[in-house]
Amino acid sequence: MPNLILDSVSKTFDGVRAVDDLSLEILPGEIYGLLGPNGAGKTTTIRTILGIFAPDSGTVQFGESGEAPEKDRIGYLPEERGLYPKMKVLELLRFLGEIKSLSRKDAVGQAESWLERFDLQDWRTRPLERLSKGMQQKVQFIATIMHDPDLLILDEPFSGLDPINMGILKDIMLELKSKEKVLIFSTHQMEEAERLCDRICLINKGRRVLEGSVRDVKAQYSNDRVTLSFEGQDTFLDDRDLVQKYDNYGNYVEVELKPGREPQELLERAMKMATVQRFEVSEPSLRDIFISEVGGDASEVLSDA
Repeated sequence: MPNLILDSVSKTFDGVRAVDDLSLEILPGEIYGLLGPNGAGKTTTIRTILGIFAPDSGTVQFGESGEAPEKDRIGYLPEERGLYPKMKVLELLRFLGEIKSLSRKDAVGQAESWLERFDLQDWRTRPLERLSKGMQQKVQFIATIMHDPDLLILDEPFSGLDPINMGILKDIMLELKSKEKVLIFSTHQMEEAERLCDRICLINKGRRVLEGSVRDVKAQYSNDRVTLSFEGQDTFLDDRDLVQKYDNYGNYVEVELKPGREPQELLERAMKMATVQRFEVSEPSLRDIFISEVGGDASEVLSDA
């Protein structure tokens, strides 16, 4: 299965650089998280991969040909859903499958199989507009994968799904990963990205801010946060040479240390003033890292996620 390679891709609209010299290599058999606040350039990047936009400079390559991926090899689930509400479910899926070069027989067979897996077989002859938002999301997902694409781009795939169907979709994503598909997962839900992604790329203002495995990215930030429970004085938390900030939740305190300071320093200071019951160096979540790197641009995005 081929890699997807973006080499120094840039795209400008009306003098604004939406994507700025972006280089990525996404491997088969991994879930790759494309993260960033609104306006960061994620959508432009995705549309450039899809061939909707041609890059002003740089190249998009899928496989050894040096060319952009063929449309029939792509499965794309957009954040803004686009289905025909008056069409019946099976009729719609057959139509979309044929667009992706499936025969009518294969399109119907694949649609029937996936509808059964998502427990939608009883809705196959109903107009799409009769389905709930979550059901429509499942139909859109089936349309994305029913032609067995090599490259999948899933933009906010869990939107509108209940926990049970989120679990089904996650299982399918892992199955696709095991089949060595190239799988791009774009989301504002940092917790899901942390659970599912092998590697992530955070982009902001069109540029790559950080990239790597979730483990490696978190390791860069792992020594400056401490969870602490104690009895006694808490004045050591007000030492601004040591403590960047802290949140007191009553039963415990989360502390962010100043850059360059070590957790051991905080422990020594605390033990002089209090009885320490819990002291745990905790790695930050992707949400913490997202906010740290993007700053104010992230707050509205994550509050809506």
